[in-house]
Amino acid sequence: MSTTIDIYQPLPVGTAAPDFNLPATGGKSVQLSQYAGKNLVIVFYPKDQTPGCTQQLCALRDDTEVFKGLNTEFLGSNPGSMESHEKFAQAQGYQFPIAVDAQRTMAKAYHALKEDGQGIQRTVYIIDGKGVIRYAKQGLPPNSELIEAIKQF
Repeated sequence: MSTTIDIYQPLPVGTAAPDFNLPATGGKSVQLSQYAGKNLVIVFYPKDQTPGCTQQLCALRDDTEVFKGLNTEFLGSNPGSMESHEKFAQAQGYQFPIAVDAQRTMAKAYHALKEDGQGIQRTVYIIDGKGVIRYAKQGLPPNSELIEAIKQF
């Protein structure tokens, strides 16, 4: 009996996180291996400068010290341009990178695409320092839920 994975649902908890290598804000490129030994919260969000996306990323920004105390970093991602990401990050004071996933390769690997294959389904992952997915949820979970999840591993 084989298990079918629904590509429109987040990857299963306990599976290895897919690698990525993308350009990001701050003149950086980001790869999963850069976060080895740390927890990583990845937020796939639809668009820069929209109310829900701004609310979600600002909440992470505001709780940076709490997450740092849990050895956790953040990464935002969507298909927007570098120019759009840089403006968004500067306007909101984000100190974490936002990856440019122009070809949607990362979003596809992490099952964060909508059924049209273009739009981004708001999805949050927490990956542990060994590269294993420990939390995966669509939507806008509160930081308290993310913090509690991190404390469990």
